[in-house]
Amino acid sequence: MFFANQSLYLGSKGAVEQFVRVLATELGPRNVTVNAISPGPTETDMMQDQHRDTVAMMSPFRRIGQPDDVADVALFLAGHEARWVTGQNLAGGGVF
Repeated sequence: MFFANQSLYLGSKGAVEQFVRVLATELGPRNVTVNAISPGPTETDMMQDQHRDTVAMMSPFRRIGQPDDVADVALFLAGHEARWVTGQNLAGGGVF
């Protein structure tokens, strides 16, 4: 869901997605993986109380993501198990 006054923030997110795709191609021959995490609504200082219930109901989990949810994905991507994952933007919390 998009809210007013977030155009610069959301534009930067789009740029990161493209940067990840290109950088993954450039660094792949060196066996370096490049990925991004787009966690969706997460319990941080950016979460506005007025939108909390609305965005929680948009998630299949019916909740706001927690920092540990995002950290677990980051740990996976940093580990050996994710060696075949590159150029991806992992979106959290379901479809928004």
